[in-house]
Amino acid sequence: MQIVISDILSAEDIATVCATLEQARFVDGRTTAGFSASLVKNNRQAAGGDRKLDTIRKLIAARILGNELFQIAVRPKLLSPLLFSRYDKAMHYGSHVDDALMNGMRADVSFTLFLSGPDEYDGGELVIESPAGEDAVKLNAGSLVAYPSTALHRVNDVTRGSRLAAVGWARSFIRDPAQRELLFDLDTARREIFARDGKSKAFDLISKSLSNLMRMWAED
Repeated sequence: MQIVISDILSAEDIATVCATLEQARFVDGRTTAGFSASLVKNNRQAAGGDRKLDTIRKLIAARILGNELFQIAVRPKLLSPLLFSRYDKAMHYGSHVDDALMNGMRADVSFTLFLSGPDEYDGGELVIESPAGEDAVKLNAGSLVAYPSTALHRVNDVTRGSRLAAVGWARSFIRDPAQRELLFDLDTARREIFARDGKSKAFDLISKSLSNLMRMWAED
């Protein structure tokens, strides 16, 4: 399941993150790519040793994990350390699939949090490939797209300006993406029932099914 979540970061958060990244040292992004992905990766990434980067990593991770929609869509157990990527003019990342293990953690869900607004650069769309076709994603600063780590994806050429983003991965309590989607649909439905009718018999039955499916499928 692919999902877009708006306003993960506030305007103040974005200003804090971008001010920190303006002072960061960016290096060749191929240093963190696998042997095949390095052939198609052309971007820059913030060097990881800066303590100020750790501060904004913690800020962003807290905002992501504190988002209710992210919680019910992804069911995150762990997040990887975030990478900060920058695409300047003529930079891109060709079609690739993310590694199964990121920092020793199984990657179930990939996500991109946009830090540049769509008016700040041309091109640079995140294109997620599926049997149904391609979906080009370009979001407002502070918004996030999450999608299964099994999907091929790419970043189109930037033709003007610079594209800043935070990229990360989640290990989910629910490994199977189809099961995550079923749980998301059930949870969404029960919340709508509760908003409309309160704690009803239908709400209780759906809550029971949701909990028992979690018990059946979760890997703790």
